[in-house]
Amino acid sequence: MGALTDAKVRNARAAEKSYKLTDGEQLYLHVSTAGGRTWRMNYQFGRNDQGKPIQKTLTIGSYPAISLKDAREARDVAKTLLAKGNEPKPVDLFERAAPAADTKPTFKAIGQEWHDLQKGRWSKVHSKDVLDNLETEVFKKIGHLPIEDINAPMVLKLLQGIAARGAVETAHRTRQRISAIFVYALATGRGIADPAASLSIALPKKPKAKPQPAITTLVDLRQLIINCDAERCRAPTKLALRLIALTAVRPNELHGARWAEFEGLDGSEPLWRIPARRMKGDKDRKAEIDGDHLVPLAPQAVAVIEAMRPLTGDLDLVFPTDRHPHKPMSENTLRALLIRAGYHQRHVPHGFRSAFSTIMNELVERQWRESGHTGASPDRAIIDLMLAHIPKGTSESEGAYNRAAYLARRRELACEWADILLADMWPPQMHIGQPIRWAATGPGRPGR
Repeated sequence: MGALTDAKVRNARAAEKSYKLTDGEQLYLHVSTAGGRTWRMNYQFGRNDQGKPIQKTLTIGSYPAISLKDAREARDVAKTLLAKGNEPKPVDLFERAAPAADTKPTFKAIGQEWHDLQKGRWSKVHSKDVLDNLETEVFKKIGHLPIEDINAPMVLKLLQGIAARGAVETAHRTRQRISAIFVYALATGRGIADPAASLSIALPKKPKAKPQPAITTLVDLRQLIINCDAERCRAPTKLALRLIALTAVRPNELHGARWAEFEGLDGSEPLWRIPARRMKGDKDRKAEIDGDHLVPLAPQAVAVIEAMRPLTGDLDLVFPTDRHPHKPMSENTLRALLIRAGYHQRHVPHGFRSAFSTIMNELVERQWRESGHTGASPDRAIIDLMLAHIPKGTSESEGAYNRAAYLARRRELACEWADILLADMWPPQMHIGQPIRWAATGPGRPGR
């Protein structure tokens, strides 16, 4: 044991001159005139030009932060290093404590919280798209950082990298999601700012949405139907094209059409009731009570549906794929027919909605003016309802009400559209040859 004790070290006081209290084996406590107490150790390392050992002093640390016991252990470590030919340094004398865990929330942790909160409002597909975007574009780069340490230049660099790939729309969409996460952090008391809020001005402008190619003149649209009818393909494909042209529904709404959705086909007010769950929109829209989209059917549309009855009337789906009666028609089937008929990049299945809107709006406006009225025709809003468009600013309750409103006028417009679109054309029954009959030919492989 050395000469010092805890009591002796503790009672060491300043004097007129600095002094040292020796513990032994080159360790001592240096006491300054100001009262500072520092553990030091004398040692020899290396030789001078004359070949004599060089005397050095190692400062171990201050008392009482470093106790007598700690100082002795540090001296022993220093001696071990010297014995191995290494000069000791203060940082080598003590085993470093593990850094304190950083409890500040990271951007990824809060981003995942935000996504979990939002995904109940989204469809599964959209929810996955958002998370994939965050994982790929954001979390890999700044997700590990505490959210309060992220600044605008960091976020801008990230977004500019996305835009530089030509994905300008993705860059703007990613900025919106990053901003939403920062706003969520602020609302929950874990953020100090939203550095992404104003960064859109520092990004390239969003490209204008490219409209779906569509034939929007009546003469050319009628010719399109004639040309498609002339193509060699399955009768259900031609009938599906005629029905989407007559109803202007979205392609996925047509593909998933079920026999149970059609009402009153043999009456005066036939109707296609498309369930809310199959309509475009988020989960709230799909779960709305009384949110079904109602499509009044013109006689020509009823004729198409009845022409399909011998083919698929004993199935659930009206337009199943030709390989499996329980799967809807592929989204590429109608597109392929249009391409074969010569309308590549000129018209797509979704284009029938644009055609209906353009032609019918022009028609009702002309009729409105010819009847002596001024201003816009009220039928414009009704045409929007027929397309399942809900005007901005409309409440959910108003939207649900409007989807069932003006049915009488919507039926009139549907009939007028069918009359001008298919005037003097052959009936759909002419497409029907032998009915398609499915019979099991193996697991999941029905025959025709």
